[in-house]
Amino acid sequence: MTDHRVFTSPKSPASSGSASPTFPATKGQLYGAAARSIYRPGRRHHRGCCCRLCLWTTIAIFILLLLVAAVAAVFYAIYRPHRPSFSVTSFRLGYLSTTTSGVKSKFSLAVTARNPNKKLVYLYSPIDVTVLASDITVGKGNIPAFVHGKRNSTVLKSSATSSSQPLDSETLSKLKAEIKAKAGVPLKLRLDTKVRVKAGSLKTPRIGIRVICDGIRAVIPASSNSPAIVSMSDASCEVKTKIKIWKWTFLF
Repeated sequence: MTDHRVFTSPKSPASSGSASPTFPATKGQLYGAAARSIYRPGRRHHRGCCCRLCLWTTIAIFILLLLVAAVAAVFYAIYRPHRPSFSVTSFRLGYLSTTTSGVKSKFSLAVTARNPNKKLVYLYSPIDVTVLASDITVGKGNIPAFVHGKRNSTVLKSSATSSSQPLDSETLSKLKAEIKAKAGVPLKLRLDTKVRVKAGSLKTPRIGIRVICDGIRAVIPASSNSPAIVSMSDASCEVKTKIKIWKWTFLF
């Protein structure tokens, strides 16, 4: 008698429809879920306050800029301001010589300041006068403070001198070569001051300005008995606003 036995293979979990076995969560998963579930209302509130503060600060700055622009536009429409202008009227060189350690000089000069405005008055502080030869300071002087009226031209006279001003050897050699040159020494006049603008009863804060006049050239003869010849045919002056922030000076 034949023994018939039927062998069946065990069913896999997928084929039997039973759920896959689960494993206990790791400690990292438990901590991550706990961290994600923690509610931090304080941080969100802090971020919201910072955002609102930045927004209102930006709006306030924008409004302030609009007000400044509006005031400037109204001021310009009423007064039509123009910068003052300067020109070199006369420039005389008494002497310019070098010593073993520095330079001696004497200059006499006159500058004409013009105020083209019909409704504005300029109130000038004392003016520092500097004479430069190839960007080397060879004389200093000053001009007293003055009031520059409307539609007015004022002649400002001054003298600039230097008495054995010390110079380093390289700068001294450069200046000696310029003095002996047949083409003459290129000179530059620099005026530094502060000015207030008066419009009716209104006065602005003091604003720094710098006037630079170049195109001046002096031919110094070898003989001390002959006077120096100064040419101002190419002389011109430029007025710039000067703003000093800590150690830096900005001109525009």
